[in-house]
Amino acid sequence: MRLNKYISETGLCSRREADALIAAGRVTINGKPVELGQQVGETDEVRVDGKPVHGRVRGAEHATRRVYIALNKPVGITCTTERHVAGNIIDFIGHPQRIFPIGRLDKDSDGLILLTSNGDIVNEILRSENNHEKEYLVTIDRPVTPEFVAGMAGGVHLPELNATTKRCRVEKIAGNTFRIVLTQGLNRQIRRMCEAFGCKVRRLQRVRIVNVRLGALKPGQWRDLSEAELRGLLPGRTIW
Repeated sequence: MRLNKYISETGLCSRREADALIAAGRVTINGKPVELGQQVGETDEVRVDGKPVHGRVRGAEHATRRVYIALNKPVGITCTTERHVAGNIIDFIGHPQRIFPIGRLDKDSDGLILLTSNGDIVNEILRSENNHEKEYLVTIDRPVTPEFVAGMAGGVHLPELNATTKRCRVEKIAGNTFRIVLTQGLNRQIRRMCEAFGCKVRRLQRVRIVNVRLGALKPGQWRDLSEAELRGLLPGRTIW
């Protein structure tokens, strides 16, 4: 089994985060440094930061039901699995199984984020070429104008990221508030887009990821995803 998959199946982190741990030299196999893409045998001992981690026993993939959660993340909670970080999302939820967030939502933002114990699905959901939609309600520090809506929807050059955002859907809701639907996830993308127009974000709330909606979840509340929601998120799978 590939090392990043092995680590993710312990519930410690996602495959992407496991790759970062490996690249940072924080992972060993049988006491020796490892490389990206390395394989793990059944008798190998894997350690992260010197602490042993144990992957799922082969053939027992479904012994424990995997977890899929929708959380209404409050402002101030950080989407990290690093337990030493104050206000980390793992301690905030306090789930009995090891889970980790699928993607991120800024500490200063609130709303919908998904978490799981299944590292296999993270890249499927986050992969940019899948064009999965994420919908946000945003309030800025000035009235939303037709020019602002057209400019945001048409693509915004972000020199600090050396990137131009993809075209997206933008709709004025009322006064200083607009709705935006993205299919990409650049670092602090919406805030940077607004700054390009001289605006500051007062509130940023994510209300939908693909077919999963925030709905009536109150801040800090979470719920398990339904089978219908899982089918919409992962249409190519029959087992979750």
